[in-house]
Amino acid sequence: MKKIIYLVVLFFCISTTVTTAQQPDQRSFRISKNLSIFNSVFRELDMFYVDSLSYDKMMKQSIGQMLEKLDPYTVYLPEEETDDLTFMTTGEYAGIGALIMKKDNEICISEPYEGMPAQRNGLRAGDVIIQIDGEDVAGLTVSEVSALLKGTPNTIIKLKLKRPGEKKPIEKDFPREKIQVNPVTYSALIGDKVGYVMLSEFTDRAALELKNAITDLVKQHQIESVVLDIRNNGGGLIDEAVKIVGYFLPKGTDVVTTKGKNKESDRTYKTPTEPIFPQMKLVILANRSSASASEIVAGSIQDLDRGVIVGERTFGKGLVQNIRPIIYGGHLKVTTAKYYIPSGRCIQALDYSHRNADGSVGHIPDSLTSEFKTHNGRTVRDGGGIVPDTLTKDDRKINIAYYIFAQNLYFDYATQYVLQHPKVASPSEFALTDADFKAFTDYLVDKKFTYTTQTEKSYVELVDMAKYEGLDKGAKNEFDALRAKLMPDITKNIQDNKAEVMELLSLEIIKRYYYQKGEIQYSLRTDKDLKVALGLLKPDGKYTKILSVK
Repeated sequence: MKKIIYLVVLFFCISTTVTTAQQPDQRSFRISKNLSIFNSVFRELDMFYVDSLSYDKMMKQSIGQMLEKLDPYTVYLPEEETDDLTFMTTGEYAGIGALIMKKDNEICISEPYEGMPAQRNGLRAGDVIIQIDGEDVAGLTVSEVSALLKGTPNTIIKLKLKRPGEKKPIEKDFPREKIQVNPVTYSALIGDKVGYVMLSEFTDRAALELKNAITDLVKQHQIESVVLDIRNNGGGLIDEAVKIVGYFLPKGTDVVTTKGKNKESDRTYKTPTEPIFPQMKLVILANRSSASASEIVAGSIQDLDRGVIVGERTFGKGLVQNIRPIIYGGHLKVTTAKYYIPSGRCIQALDYSHRNADGSVGHIPDSLTSEFKTHNGRTVRDGGGIVPDTLTKDDRKINIAYYIFAQNLYFDYATQYVLQHPKVASPSEFALTDADFKAFTDYLVDKKFTYTTQTEKSYVELVDMAKYEGLDKGAKNEFDALRAKLMPDITKNIQDNKAEVMELLSLEIIKRYYYQKGEIQYSLRTDKDLKVALGLLKPDGKYTKILSVK
């Protein structure tokens, strides 16, 4: 019996060795074989397909469909999208410094950035772009118009615009400039020795700008605590996240470890400098749209018990991408590793390597997650984002306020509002009146505003299915009663959701006068997460208690 077991084990070891030895050659053969098949198919199509082919478009689509089966972060960037790559990593481009959008089949300025060429030269939100450098933009997409607006710094751009309230087109000529978007969107004193900093992205100046913002608050207001807002921050460069963590923790502290298929992807990132703010209390605001580098900051601060996290469970992106150059000026942004924060956990929420039969990807259930311990012994878990130390909940529902937003009616009304109101109160004092609310509802009536809820769409599908199965007549009374309940009463719904309608309208209006900073300042007045953070930082708050062993 022992001899049989020995022979089985020996056979298995030999088989494994042979298989392993053959793997590199087999992999090379399979790659060459499939590339040859693809090349052959492409050439046959070129020679015999009935219509002419768009080679670049077909290739881009083929690569895109291949990569989408992997994960959403592995993407091909052709040479013409190199500027987008630069903007992703540096937040820098050459242009006019404004956001644009498509509205009513026209491209218009949606938001000029304060202090940048568009705003300094009098462009306003709502201006419709007719021509760029003499070229009509009618029928072009947003990305195509965006490409025309960009260019070499100091080259003159000539714009022809249609402005609400003006009978004749407006022409503007001014130089394009190098646009550097500051990742620190807003910073201010918000309480007794408490500072607030909003970080919107992790580009290559994120750590420096954050350090400067906090340092200024220390000098001007002697702050002892800071609230770092990374809500809706989708991440960026790992190195910037590590530097930021290093501002609060000793030099040489492990922040994040990456592990991939290739050994070159395996690396442990440590804080590179001595801490600048070693004693400062830190509260981080996060939500479901905080991802990647944001989660490295929040997760490592939590694992090392250096600060308190407030808000919603984060997105759960524990994958690392590298950008690799390929031939003809293109680039491949490819997922090369998973990352692990100091407790040893990976916070990736979706397992793209094991898809369901229909191709969908499921979340890792809580029952399959594992426990880990923070530096002080608190229990944390892997398997899907960072769970804040103090959870908050967004109780807002998809209601009429958001259907108004989806139809750009806040935007259009704000454009008219500005024409009638040359100036308004500061963001800290601005408030719409009941008369303003009535004027807006009258505007909606005049525009014949209506909408179809998702529930109503589902109801129509239900009735159609009932007809198909012959069940509609027997349930006619019930269907009619259900329809009466589900069909929106617009007038009543606007009144029932007055607070949210007024909030969204106020944000759009205040942005026209005080730009992005004013919008943030106004929104912080009613920010529930910020209120929780300020409560924790009070002398009798729970900040220290949360960070102790549970």
